[in-house]
Amino acid sequence: MEGIHFLPHGPFTRIGIGRIKIRIELLRKVFSIKPDILIVCTHELLGVALLYRVFTGKKVVYDIQENYRKNIIYTEVFPFPLRHLVGSLVRFREWIVSFAFSKFILAERCYESELPFARARSVVIENKCRVPADFRRKPASNITRLIFTGTIAESTGVFQAIELTKKLHKADPKIQLLIMGYCAQSSVFKKLEKEIAMHPFITMFGGEAFLSHEVIMDGIASAHFGFICYPMSPHIENKIPSKLYEYLACQLPILVQDHAPWVKLCLPPAAAVKVNFDEPNVPFILEQINKEGNFYTRPASEARWESEETRFIEAIQSI
Repeated sequence: MEGIHFLPHGPFTRIGIGRIKIRIELLRKVFSIKPDILIVCTHELLGVALLYRVFTGKKVVYDIQENYRKNIIYTEVFPFPLRHLVGSLVRFREWIVSFAFSKFILAERCYESELPFARARSVVIENKCRVPADFRRKPASNITRLIFTGTIAESTGVFQAIELTKKLHKADPKIQLLIMGYCAQSSVFKKLEKEIAMHPFITMFGGEAFLSHEVIMDGIASAHFGFICYPMSPHIENKIPSKLYEYLACQLPILVQDHAPWVKLCLPPAAAVKVNFDEPNVPFILEQINKEGNFYTRPASEARWESEETRFIEAIQSI
């Protein structure tokens, strides 16, 4: 969209002074550029947005991509004794600066009820996928590649995907798993390295390094099926994973966890095999994988960004 500019920043460690330096750097940039509207996409930049609003009078928008309080409480990023404290502090900070924002963009419909501080001035713009015009699926014919993309963590289901892949590979040696994404926790990364060392049919790309969306899309293009599986938790049960929209938009068949909201999205285009990851029916899953051509009786146009773009533009223009 003409008139929208991004302010990228360099990498930094999960815990360290770099997180503070990034905020100072971005604060300098926005005061130098002086955009008419500043959109921040994380609670860590709320201070930047507030200062910009107070000292320039310009409009600021909070693009809420996560319910951070729930994420902190129900994942293992923070030690257990600190989770409720840190989560509550983040929520308090969101509440206390909410007056400064002209608009809240909510990435999930469930946030309308979960985030009451944003309700009055919010619009839901879901994390749907813009598929490049030249995108074409081109999976290899001599293997069956399953893919796991996005944030790599226990809470995002990577080890569920690995366990099912091992069972499928035992029955069909053509089955392989490609893991693509970023892993923030060193303990999880080391555990993954051990799994990969013991099972050569599992590969990982990214890991401790971020991957561009273009690279992720190339991985999706090379795959036969994608994984949608999460250990069920209050922070995930009402959400639609972004990669579900990606797989649907790219017409990648899906091995989807038996969770009603996700299965419901997959039904109209006939996009998925419903899987019980705790007790998988391996022969049935392999039978469905071998029927790959029977999926996507119609395009999943409702998963593409074009369905959200107009509402996003209208929301920004209305500020």
